Amino acid sequence: MITVLLVDDQPLIRSGFRALLDIEDDIEVVAEAADGSEGVALARQHLPDIALIDIRMPVIDGIEATRRIAADPTLASVHVVILTNYGLDEYVFNALRAGAAGFLVKDIEPEDFLHAVRVAARGDALLAPSITRKLINRYVTQPLNIGTDTGLTELTNREREAVTFVAQGLSNDEIAARMVISPMTAKTHINRAMTKLHARDRAQLVVLAYESGLVSPRDS
Repeated sequence: MITVLLVDDQPLIRSGFRALLDIEDDIEVVAEAADGSEGVALARQHLPDIALIDIRMPVIDGIEATRRIAADPTLASVHVVILTNYGLDEYVFNALRAGAAGFLVKDIEPEDFLHAVRVAARGDALLAPSITRKLINRYVTQPLNIGTDTGLTELTNREREAVTFVAQGLSNDEIAARMVISPMTAKTHINRAMTKLHARDRAQLVVLAYESGLVSPRDS
């Protein structure tokens, strides 16, 4: 059973998402919150698999809520997915840097929304390659802390290669083809890199790759 926490200051939005999720046999909404502070508290109480968090809310916004969840070791299993009306804007970008696993636009098709929740719960590719490329394009227009020691020296050559391809927006299948390995082996390299770098997800690998200088704007 996939457990979900809904955090949005609009009751109608929460009701709509709950109605969509509750009819699924493998998904359960365990709690709802109307602001970011309450959302963080409920995340600690329920330890949901997924926290669907609106990016703009009272008390504390989705960015700060994401940052607090990502910084709490007891919430390491909670995948934050940002909800937004605006697509990949500055707020979403900052939320991804804060530790969000990905984001969804609120007018997403119901079947795509349900698929995204299941993908996020598995901890797999939480950002579609097309979205990763948009993240890359946004990131390189205002890179931060380039040259920061991010721990990439701990990676094997193959793991560094896999991280490079992740940062270029490639899917596991595409990475496997480039590296002439199986998709499962590609996923293993990526997962090991995430563990060594303490990255919560692929979005964080993208940020680390650019901050370390492993990938440069021209590579994307």
